[in-house]
Formats: sequence, C-alpha cells, structure tokens
Amino acid sequence: MSERPYQICANCIMDTTDPNIVFDQNNECDYCNNFQKVILPNWHTDERGEAELIKVAEKIRKDGQGRDFDCIIGLSGGLDSSYCTYIVKERMGLRPLLFHVDAGWNTDQAVGNIEKLVDGLGLDLYTEVIDWEEMKDLQVAFLKAQISDQDLPQDTAFFSMLYKFARQHKIKYVLTGGNFSTECCREPEEWGGYPGIDRTLIHDIHSRFGSRPLTTFPIVDILTYKIYYKYALGMEVYRPLNVVPYLKKDAEQKLGKLFGWEPFIHKHHESRFTRFYEDYWMPRKFGYEKRRAHFSSLIMTGQMTRQEALERISKPELDEHFLQQEFEYVAHKLDLSVDELQQIFDGKNKTYHDYKNKRFLIGLGSKAMAMLGLEKRLFR
Repeated sequence: MSERPYQICANCIMDTTDPNIVFDQNNECDYCNNFQKVILPNWHTDERGEAELIKVAEKIRKDGQGRDFDCIIGLSGGLDSSYCTYIVKERMGLRPLLFHVDAGWNTDQAVGNIEKLVDGLGLDLYTEVIDWEEMKDLQVAFLKAQISDQDLPQDTAFFSMLYKFARQHKIKYVLTGGNFSTECCREPEEWGGYPGIDRTLIHDIHSRFGSRPLTTFPIVDILTYKIYYKYALGMEVYRPLNVVPYLKKDAEQKLGKLFGWEPFIHKHHESRFTRFYEDYWMPRKFGYEKRRAHFSSLIMTGQMTRQEALERISKPELDEHFLQQEFEYVAHKLDLSVDELQQIFDGKNKTYHDYKNKRFLIGLGSKAMAMLGLEKRLFR
C-alpha cells in the first residue's frame, strides 16, 4: 500500500500524521468541523454560562452542608487545574479540598505553583504519594511495550487516586480543569491519546514486562468510574472552565498577579516525565507532535494565529542540550542506563493493538456519550 499523501488543515495545523484525519472540500479537517458544528453551538461563556455556574454552585454548596469540604479538585500546578481552583473558590464560593498526586515527576515550578495557590486562596491540600518502586516498574514496562501511550501510567495514578479518595470520603462532586478553550482538539488515539484507564491493557503490559507486583498502585478502570461511580454512587464530574470566559494568556496573567503563579513554556510541562515524553520521545520515536493538537485548539478558539503555530512547531520547545540532559535524567531515575533507554527508544514501535485491551467497549461508551451529547470533542 502506498502512503497517504501529506496534507495539512487549511484552518488549524492538524495533519496526516493523524492517519484517520478527514478533510472536507475546503481542505479543513474534521476537528475544525466538529468544533464549528458541535462544540461552538453548545459552549456558552456568557450570561447562560454564568447562570449555570451559579446554579451548580448552589447545588454543590447545599449538598455540602455539614461537611468539611463540598467538592474536590485534582491540582497539578498546571494552568487548567490552577485556574479551575481559582474559579471554584472565588467565583463559585465553594469549599474545595485540593488533591494532588505525586507520581515522582513534579517539577519545582509545579510544586511552587501549588503552594502559592494553597496559601493565596486559604485552601487545604491533601497529597497522595505513589509508591515509587511500583510507579517506576510500570513506567519501564510501558516503555518496553513500545507503544505511544507512555503517559497512561501517570494518568492512571492521577485519576484513579482522585476518584478512589473521593469515593472513600464520600465527596460527591469532582471538579476538573478540563475545558474546550485549550483542549477542544483532542489528541488522536495514535498519538498516545488512549481514551481512558484500561485495566486490561495495563495488567497485560505489566504482566509481560514488569518485575514486581502492583500491590498499592491505584487502577480505577474507566468503566468503573464512568458507570459504577456515576450511576451507583452518584459521583458527578463538573468542568467550570467551560462556562466562564477562559483565555490562556489572561488566566496566566491573573494567576501571576494574584498569587505569583508562574506559567510554563508549554502545556503539560508541570510533569518532568510528560515534558520529556511529549517534547522528545513522542516526536522523535513515533513522529507525532502533540503540540499540533494543543496549538490547533488555540487556533480554533482565537488565541493563536495559524502562522504563529506553524512557526512555533517548526522547532522544539526546548533546546537540544537540555533535551539530552533530560534523556539521561529519565534513564537514571528509572534505574536504566542511558544505553538501555536508548535501546528501548531504538526498538520497534508497537500499538495497544499488540496487547490485550477493551478498547472496543470503551469505544462503544464514547459513541454513546457523543450521541447523548455528553461528549462533544471528536472521538473516533
């Protein structure tokens, strides 16, 4: 079979490195069309959004009477979760518990941002530290599996621990920084955008390449929290940033002015592993640039011009010397030699299809949510 001719969207910068991208007669991609036809008509940050924010706040506040906290927020120190925290406390008037999961890869800047928000807003923070030996073992197993989904171990730890803690302490409302403004263009599945926590996939990869049991590592399967936690336990996930004006630069400036919060060079740079994975491992090993989706979201929402995005993506976010240092740092932290990590990097690329998984069931759930209007981003 001949390779697909290269093509790039005329509106954003998504291209045929997403093998399933579809272009219309105007050379605009299905992400842009989905944004215009599905997201934009249902995205209200005006008076309608304000009314919804007030209504939800009143509901959460009423249900939280007599409790120490009326909701919980997973806080990474990055922009989205940080601004969500500010909105929840200052605009919604709620009493959130800030919940942070330390998976061993926090940057000093992320830790500093968390401390500044906690102090500035007068909120309580609970930090759960993942067992490093188990975290390390699972991450090395995923690297050896040669798939593009290298952030699944961290994401699994973050979200599983958050949902488990909320369930154990009977906190009904989970508020997140997920939003359309900076994330309306979802990263394609081939780029490591596996759609949820798949216990089957994780256990199969770990059984093949892991070396120690995951006795404490939290794994809450996507079907568990999407179905059991929601419908049996009544847990609700709410995204305040979708109903308030939220522009990346304005939010960074506001948090900086109010709390001394410091912006990152790029999205997801609060984690040292994610920064390495997205800036080095993914583009050089697999040829995928997650920045294309990040920048395309900003293009669609009017926060970046297409030309600015093309210029920025033409070169790495971080210089070569720094990236080589990070390669060595990641290797040593994972108890691998630089040569061992290089051998993994040079190995044959695979996909999740090479391992046991329940992607089909997850896909059915995603399609059902889209049909019900509960998911508006493009899932294939």
